[in-house]
Order: sequence, then C-alpha cells, then structure tokens
Amino acid sequence: MRLIGRIAVLCLLVVPVLQGCANSRDIQNLAYVTALGIDYEDGKYKTYVQVLNFSNIARSENTQLGTEVPIWIGKGEGKTLALSLADTNTTSQFPLFWGHMKAVVLSENILRHGGKETYSTLNRHYEVRYNVLVFGTAEKLPDVLTQRSLFNLSPLDTIMFTSVQSRSQSPYVIASYGNRLIANMNEPGNSFYMPSIAINKNSWLEDEKKKGMFEMDGAYFFNHGKLADKMTVEELQGIRWATKKIAKTTLQVPLEEDKNAAITFTHPKLKVKPLVQGGDVTFEISVNAKGTIRESFDASIRELEEKAEQTIENEIRHTFKIGLAKKCDPFQLEETLYRRNPRLFHQLTKGSSFFLNERSLGSVHVKVDITSTGKYKEVVK
Repeated sequence: MRLIGRIAVLCLLVVPVLQGCANSRDIQNLAYVTALGIDYEDGKYKTYVQVLNFSNIARSENTQLGTEVPIWIGKGEGKTLALSLADTNTTSQFPLFWGHMKAVVLSENILRHGGKETYSTLNRHYEVRYNVLVFGTAEKLPDVLTQRSLFNLSPLDTIMFTSVQSRSQSPYVIASYGNRLIANMNEPGNSFYMPSIAINKNSWLEDEKKKGMFEMDGAYFFNHGKLADKMTVEELQGIRWATKKIAKTTLQVPLEEDKNAAITFTHPKLKVKPLVQGGDVTFEISVNAKGTIRESFDASIRELEEKAEQTIENEIRHTFKIGLAKKCDPFQLEETLYRRNPRLFHQLTKGSSFFLNERSLGSVHVKVDITSTGKYKEVVK
C-alpha cells in the first residue's frame, strides 16, 4: 500500500509539469478562408480574403432555403504578395486558417504582371493545399467573392468551388487545379490555359430582379509562363473535341431550309500527329465521336453523321485560326511535337517561342458514329 501511495503522490507532482492544449484555439475562434482574390494595381498587391462562418452554411434539418448567408471579405495591401496577405491579419479579430481554401481568383492585372510567381508565393504557405481551383477574371474581385448561388445559398454551392459546369451542355472550358497549372507551366511547349470566370446577369431572375450567376466565359492562355491572350467560349468551340473529360456536349448540325439537327456527344477522342518534312512540320488531327440524336427533322442517320463530321472539322479549324491570331495553342500542338521530336521542337523555338503558322494545321479527319436515336426509332435511309 505504501508503494501505491508513493506512486500516486509522484503522479500528482508530475501532472502540473505536463503540457496540455492551453495554446490551442477552439474551432469557433478561427476565421476559415474559403477563397482568395489577388490583384495588382499602382505597384501594389491587393488581396481579398473570403471568410465564411461554417455554422451558417452547414446542412441540417433546420436549414432554410432563401436565407442569405453573410460573406465576410478582408482586404490587404503590400509591396509584395506576402506583405499583402499579412496585412489582412492586421484587423482580423481571429487568426486566419488557410487549410479550407478551395479557390483562387486572379485578376487580369496580376496575370499580366506574373501569375506564376504569384501562385508560387502563395503555395509556400504550409496550410494551403495543392488541389485548389484557380481562375482568372475580368470582373471586380469583391463582386466575385460575394457572389451567391441559387436560392441565396453560400458561395460554396457555386461553380467556383464545385466546377459543376463541366457537366453542362457546353463545357468548352474545364476548371483546373493549381498543381496541374504549375506542372503544365513548367513543361516546354505546353501552352496551357486558365479558365476565366465571369458573372452572367442575364440568365436568371429572382421574381423580377436580375440575379447574377457564375459562368466560365473563356480561358487565358500562357506561353512560357507569360500571358499570351484570352479566348472566349465562342472562340473555343473546337476545343471541346480535344477535352476527354467532357461528359456531354450538344452539336447543332445545319440542314436544308434553315433547319438545325442536334446531336449529343460524350467523351470525344482527339489525336494529334506531327508530320515532319525537312525542317517544317504540320499537324494532322483525328477525332472519333459517338453521339445520340436529339433532333433530326427526318434526316437520315448517314446524312447526320456526314454533316456532323464537317461541322466538327469547321469548329476545329475556326478555333485554331483564332488562336493563331492571338498566339495561343488551344490544341497543344507544340507540346505534341516536343514529346515526339524534341530536337526539332528546340530548333523551331530558337527564334520565337511560338512557331505555329497558317500551314501548321494539316488534314482533320473526323469520324462520327450515331449509336442511339433516343427513345424514338429512326429509319435508316
């Protein structure tokens, strides 16, 4: 018994010396950063930190649709990005926690100034994850960060966080994670793009009041880490045939008498083959696409396939032509040459980082297979 008593006394003497969780903070005493906007103006970095209270947006039986969720935006300025981010902590009443940040929005000013260095600086923070969605925008950053979803739900239910537009009918632009953007930026010949996010104020009404909703309206293209130009969604129609992640996209096929048939395609496949002749190179593109008829106007299946093949080829050539004028490479033809013939690639990029011209795009082979006619049975003519 004496031994047990001595052990008990020793334990009581040691307990006060043990370090507990006195320095840790409760989760309700932290400000959780969910999105970040970065701008560059008048020689200074300007950062906008979006902070949400998760107790207001958590799903529960008592959740009431239509109740506006307050969005807090903190602003900082500094000569460097690190100083600007630190400036947001000056007036924050709680420590900022960056582990839940899911989206970064860069203004066109910062993209011209140096988007690569900006993201590299941000990524040094040990709390910031690699799988953060990155967007460029021409909108005002406070407007982007305060944008709500349908039914006044929180920003976490918008495409800026979910990238749900990839399942829409016209997903020409796919959202990208920051780690993939940096990897592509460091690869020779990889003319990658960053999706552009905008606020569409013409599609939705709440009663009679216009309500803005997010959409991806185009993409910013880079060459050797520097901003080349921006292409709109309309200009990028041809890129959908080069995007394997597309789950569904609908093509309008022109028929006679100003009628347009509609065919829905899923997961198209595009291959690029560089053809070298002497010191010159042309690229041959082949596309395989399987589709389902949505509207036919009694046209035969073979006629629809032939006209769809021609329409797809026209879209690809149109997108290439516009990209050429803006020194953008939406089909990543340069990267294909770098993978297949790196020696020739380095020869062509000695004088200029962009060597594509009007003759670079050779033949475009498109094979369309209509595998379904929907619930109606079409007569094969």
